[in-house]
Amino acid sequence: MRNTELLIPASSLEVLKTAVLYGADAVYIGGEMYGLRAKARNFSREDMAEGIAYAHAHGVKVYVTANIVAHNDDLPGVEAYFHELKELKADALIISDPGVFAIARKVCPEIQVHISTQANSSNYGTYRFWHDLGASRVVAARELTLEELKEIRANIPEDMEIEAFIHGAMCISHSGRCLLSSYFTGRSANLGECTHPCRWKYYVMEESRPGEYLPVEENDRGTFIFNSKDLCMIEHIPDVIDAGIDSLKIEGRMKTALYVAAVARTYRRAIDDYKISREEFESHLDYYRSEIAKCTYRQFTTGFFYGKTGPDAQIYDESTYVKEYTYIGIVQRTDERGCCMLYQKNKFSVGEEIEVMIPDGSNRICRVKAIYDAEGNPMESAPHPKQEIWADLGESFPTGYLLRRKAD
Repeated sequence: MRNTELLIPASSLEVLKTAVLYGADAVYIGGEMYGLRAKARNFSREDMAEGIAYAHAHGVKVYVTANIVAHNDDLPGVEAYFHELKELKADALIISDPGVFAIARKVCPEIQVHISTQANSSNYGTYRFWHDLGASRVVAARELTLEELKEIRANIPEDMEIEAFIHGAMCISHSGRCLLSSYFTGRSANLGECTHPCRWKYYVMEESRPGEYLPVEENDRGTFIFNSKDLCMIEHIPDVIDAGIDSLKIEGRMKTALYVAAVARTYRRAIDDYKISREEFESHLDYYRSEIAKCTYRQFTTGFFYGKTGPDAQIYDESTYVKEYTYIGIVQRTDERGCCMLYQKNKFSVGEEIEVMIPDGSNRICRVKAIYDAEGNPMESAPHPKQEIWADLGESFPTGYLLRRKAD
């Protein structure tokens, strides 16, 4: 068994700290340029410096995305950006473009380069090619099966690492290289500005009848013809690890801290259980399923890992998420009364039961005894997002613990 890494996304400094607390071995983040999630908040230089220092202090690595398909005008800025990352001591750069790769090797050869899934690496010859150029890791094309990944592992150098997505949204395109957004809106998915037209509802228009839209109907809600289910391999961790994958990657650099905490600690538990024994892993399958179902998701699929996908890998009647829990906030600190301070994310009220997520995978059910505003005035509920509030939960909890409640 290779030394399996759990790699978690982070959209902000707050989410990075959450990922570290809830079990990540490494996190991947984006700066303000050259990554494929332009609509994510991403990291300023100052936040990146603080985040890398925080992660390193807790034994966690930080990888920075620079995986756009670069145009000529991008290259001078990429070079300047890599000089900054060299100073910040990122652990690796995630790159898809050969020109960007060449700049990274010239400017910061001491920083490892991981080849992004956008590079569509689908055979062991491609892995060897990147290894010979100095890459330490390749992120597998999304379209590979576990059997293909085993064959790649058997035909590449021992020190070459394989990273693969095991959870999160799937694209209707080859490893995320999509042109739909560019054609429909002028915003390129390959430059980080995807508008997700794969999730839209579509109609047919007959050429001689402009303006008359005929619904493409599976049922009375219409049909979402590109709308993939979300990838989820939580029940198949033994197969993933046994295939020789070094880094198990979670998709979601635009997700909330609640999503990151729930997914990270569940996969952390599953990986650690399997390292004890297959029997230990299988004894907790119901727990893994129930905890993953508490995240937002679109229904689940195993993607291409067990062969080509069929019609059941798509969702035809809607494009909304399943949402079973509501995000309340993160404990910032506690006072002498034992009350927890948080910046409230969604409404909750005195008397409600809420769930405190413990990093070890357990949950503590608490009833809200009292809520106070920043000046100490009692409140019956906390209805205003981002408001500083103090909650009496009957006991205090450490900084960083997440609070959630069942959705209405």
